[in-house]
Amino acid sequence: MTYSQTLEFLYSQLPAYHRIGKPAYRNNMDNTILLDNYFSNPHLRFFTVHVAGTNGKGSVSHMIASVLQEAGYRTGLYTSPHLKDFRERIKVDGEMIAENDVVAFVTKNKNIIESVKPSFFEMTVAMAFNHFAECKVDVAVIEVGLGGRLDSTNIINPVLSVITNIGHDHMDFLGETLEKIAVEKAGIIKKKIPVLISETQTETENVFINKAKESDSPICFADKNYSCDLEKNAALNGERGYIMTEIMTNHQFKGESSLGGDYQSKNLQAVFTAFSILKDVFNFSEKNITEGIRKVVKNTGLHGRWQILSLDPLTICDTGHNKEGLEYVLNQINRIPKSALHIILGFVNDKDLRSVLPIFPTNALYYFTKASVPRALNELSLKSEAAKYGLKGKSFPDVQTALECARNNAIQSDLIFIGGSTFVVAEVV
Repeated sequence: MTYSQTLEFLYSQLPAYHRIGKPAYRNNMDNTILLDNYFSNPHLRFFTVHVAGTNGKGSVSHMIASVLQEAGYRTGLYTSPHLKDFRERIKVDGEMIAENDVVAFVTKNKNIIESVKPSFFEMTVAMAFNHFAECKVDVAVIEVGLGGRLDSTNIINPVLSVITNIGHDHMDFLGETLEKIAVEKAGIIKKKIPVLISETQTETENVFINKAKESDSPICFADKNYSCDLEKNAALNGERGYIMTEIMTNHQFKGESSLGGDYQSKNLQAVFTAFSILKDVFNFSEKNITEGIRKVVKNTGLHGRWQILSLDPLTICDTGHNKEGLEYVLNQINRIPKSALHIILGFVNDKDLRSVLPIFPTNALYYFTKASVPRALNELSLKSEAAKYGLKGKSFPDVQTALECARNNAIQSDLIFIGGSTFVVAEVV
């Protein structure tokens, strides 16, 4: 098979959550364990750091991987979903898995894939762990796909478990309250393995403390260890200065982040705290940490987080897609001087629009659209629903047409924002 034929086989044969949503979700780990045993447990051949959470887990995963790369470790990175290329999910030292390796894995293991009939995600996790073992990585940073307790990545026994912000997302799977969602995320906490919680939240704090106590796992909260002050405005090249203060000693670190979003302050606190724990496992310097953070986009290829696409007019995209993530993004947009605001907006069809549409500004001009994935919400339906919240604009059948119209309508002093869904952002980066 060619690479394109291989992808077509995977997408046609395996249910993929990022494409079809709920029907692809598996609420057990049977297939994962079966596949892992078939491949002789490759995840046991390298150290791992496990990262779960609602918002921030992708950024934190990439930053931790970037720091480890700066420290000279051969580093695997598994994340999901991908933006443009399936191979973004599986990287070693920032390099995507080769097309030939994807083809070889599927061709060689087609019989077991057809026999087990795993989900797309289950198969991808098996491919990633197998690839990392074959590449002889020293350590792999593994981002949870959905939830934690029953996620396919949860077969690993990491040196550190990280849980970022808990927000309202995937509630039909994980529960309708932050507390219930936290219980699922807490499922990655392993016996006697340190766990880091990036943000102290009233509804979830005790969930994590109790689970850590039950697992005899040391626990700490990043925002009780470090305080991060970001420069007020992100530079137009995407970089943003920060001052990190260690709360107990008042020692300060100054640096620049290549991730310009306001919400990165909490992620940066998590990364600094993570390496205060990992100093007992890996060798690295303070410079490795600050350089890893500054060079994360270059080192790992992270895209779609407060990404500046153009300066004429200023055009920004962000993958934030739930209430908590979007509030940060919209507040930051509100601070930027502009003549008019154009918002290109699309969601997946299982999004709870009642939780997100009310936070969008009514004084913007909207371009309602849909990404080219089966899960995308119809643009006419979105326009109709948005009108109930005073959001006005036109509908467009695809993201590029919407962006072209926005650019034609905007003057140089305007701002164009593209978001609402990872899949919408994927079509513009």
